[in-house]
Amino acid sequence: MKASSRERLTLLLLQNTTPILFVAIFLFFGVQSSQFLQPQNIENIIKQASFIGMAAVGMTFVLLTAGIDLSIGSIMYLAPLVAGQAIRHQGIGVFPALLLAMVVGMLFGAVNGFCIVKLRIAPFITTLATMVGGRGLGTAITKSRSLDFPQPVLNFGRSEVLGIPLPIVVFVVVVAVGHIVLTRTAFGRQVYAVGNDVEAAKKAGIKTDRVLAGVYVISGLCAALSGFILVSQIGRLDAPFGKGDEFDAIAAAVLGGASLFGGVGNAFGAVIGAVLVQMVQNGLVFTNVNLYLQPMIQATVIFLAVFFDSLRGMRLTKLRRRYIRIPTDRTAAQPPRVDSARHGIVSSSGD
Repeated sequence: MKASSRERLTLLLLQNTTPILFVAIFLFFGVQSSQFLQPQNIENIIKQASFIGMAAVGMTFVLLTAGIDLSIGSIMYLAPLVAGQAIRHQGIGVFPALLLAMVVGMLFGAVNGFCIVKLRIAPFITTLATMVGGRGLGTAITKSRSLDFPQPVLNFGRSEVLGIPLPIVVFVVVVAVGHIVLTRTAFGRQVYAVGNDVEAAKKAGIKTDRVLAGVYVISGLCAALSGFILVSQIGRLDAPFGKGDEFDAIAAAVLGGASLFGGVGNAFGAVIGAVLVQMVQNGLVFTNVNLYLQPMIQATVIFLAVFFDSLRGMRLTKLRRRYIRIPTDRTAAQPPRVDSARHGIVSSSGD
């Protein structure tokens, strides 16, 4: 096999590490346990994955700008909490409560965006602070007591659309809207531009501060929606609700192909990533793996995804260097560029 063919094959494998990993894990658990392949279990996996998947779509927007949002779990807790208090004390309906939860999530995201853009605080520190602050605010409101939601909320959460559970329907809508925003709008193109090179984006006239703030608002919105839909399934909000879900959302986004270094990823990747995370958790239960070993195995899967993402980035950098040419009169203004969404090398127009 020629070197160029090996390079293309290697790059192709690196581009598709998550689908390959997905199929391998699915087949492994399917062979280990026939119950794993039952249609009801597959539906349960997708349904459980939908909650983290919604948050992972918002996280993908943030990761595309090379940012991070650690406050997702606290938003998932605080937004439905405020909505639940409004239902209990103000008597509002389910849909107004859902809208209120989404507004709370957007406001929370706006606070993150303001601190990052205007105060120039690093995203990790900002969202770490709001994660702790949001959880503390929720605990202060509830005094660590559980909040029970009325039956109409449960009826809403357990309803179906054309025989499909509501969480899956909402997840599909969120992914579809996220895909359209990223691929069919100017804002989506600006998100990729900022993630690839924020300074170049500024020189191109993009209002980078607005884009950076916008992705955190979107992340907060998706987290709030996820939290409300999840609590509508169980009918009760406890103090630990949503704790640690930010890490599952990050894992799902990265497993879905989003790069921690920004500029690479898409909304559909959150589907694969979220289902993969849930499939591993579900499969470990069916195969009777030791309860204390399950987090280690999940961590290994996530590590492999990040490791291959790093390999993909290094390979891409090497290919960039290899395809640099001395400019000629015809190609001086046409340097090679890289299609970051596909990780392929795109030659200059003169080639």
